[in-house]
Amino acid sequence: MLCSPGPLFLQHSRSAVAQLWSISQRFNIDRCVPGRNPYQNLPGHVPGGWERQPNRKVCVIRLYKKLLYALTHSIPGHMMSGLFSPLLSRAIRTFALGLALTSVAPAGFAQIPASPPIADPRDTRFQSVTEDWSTPSLKGSNLIPIPPIALVDDSHPDYTVELVQVQWRWGDPIDLYVIKPKRVKRPGVILNLYGYPADTDPYKNEVFQKALVEGGSAAVGFVSALTGHRYHDRPMKEWFLSELQECLAKSAHDVQMVLNYLAVRGDLDMDRIGMFGQGSGAAIAILASAADPRIKVLDILDPWGDWPVWMSTSPFVPEEERPNYIKPEFLKKVAPLDPLEWLPNIRAKEFRFRQNTFELDTPTPVKDKLRAAVPAGTSIVQYKDIPEFVRDFPHSTDLRWIEAALQPLPENGAH
Repeated sequence: MLCSPGPLFLQHSRSAVAQLWSISQRFNIDRCVPGRNPYQNLPGHVPGGWERQPNRKVCVIRLYKKLLYALTHSIPGHMMSGLFSPLLSRAIRTFALGLALTSVAPAGFAQIPASPPIADPRDTRFQSVTEDWSTPSLKGSNLIPIPPIALVDDSHPDYTVELVQVQWRWGDPIDLYVIKPKRVKRPGVILNLYGYPADTDPYKNEVFQKALVEGGSAAVGFVSALTGHRYHDRPMKEWFLSELQECLAKSAHDVQMVLNYLAVRGDLDMDRIGMFGQGSGAAIAILASAADPRIKVLDILDPWGDWPVWMSTSPFVPEEERPNYIKPEFLKKVAPLDPLEWLPNIRAKEFRFRQNTFELDTPTPVKDKLRAAVPAGTSIVQYKDIPEFVRDFPHSTDLRWIEAALQPLPENGAH
């Protein structure tokens, strides 16, 4: 009678995997690199590198026996007897021999050199880059853009999608999605910056793409520092909140550098620039708008801010890490980048401030303080429940207000 694998079999399977892992680590099966002998710990090894291995056959046989022993002794006895014994034994022997042979295969095909890290120490193009993390302004920073790399998808009837990799600091290439309507010669531009931990996956969705450009403006999307594909070459203890000063400053600078890149393209109307930000992306949008008057229209949803209170009370902050984020030295570093302080200095000609009353990341007292700090004339919208919010965001985006506000603006327009 055939039975499906149960917990006992899975437990023994995990044991087998654990033993194989132990053996592979001991004999360096899966971590060999050029210049390092994968069987240097096996009997019969002769020091001297790859070219001096007179006893490879002995090495393979010994490793095969050890793997075979680990496998056969990790499977329940009743499974090794009866109808399935010959088939199972043959499968085990084949698998063990394959592992052994793979471990000592020639370097040419068994040990492909690893690709360099994204933050490659050999990359010297950004040695003269300097960046001031104490201000959202680019003044005092020297970021050096290198030529972008672009892939264009022209298969859609109404718009094109460009995936552009831009970079202006060491170890931090940024994937930039530029989605343009085909029937508009020089469209205005709306930057989209969603909050941590949102990645760029939505920009690959056709429904989302259509919603972004249906009003006639080009859409530009990217993610903040230490978010999505930009999180790499860091210990896991370092993340968006632990490195908040870095993430806020870098991302506010990135907004301005993205605008610089869009300006030199020549196919977009840089007199009609809008920006939508959500969550931490809204906090960054506030900083960027206060620093750069090129953002004519700003629409934000549920911004973070008021760092001392937010860090002390937000449920988004892990409890085990919270003590680190309410220390005076941490709060002192992020104080110059508090959206609460920059809100009155928004330079956009049109500004809309939106909040979900049911959103929990930002505590209610912080929401009230942020709302009270907006400049006079700001349009304020509060959503009482999810259905009311979804009506405005049918496809996770709502750019209609920005589209309307991006129509020709008077030179000295009010908020």
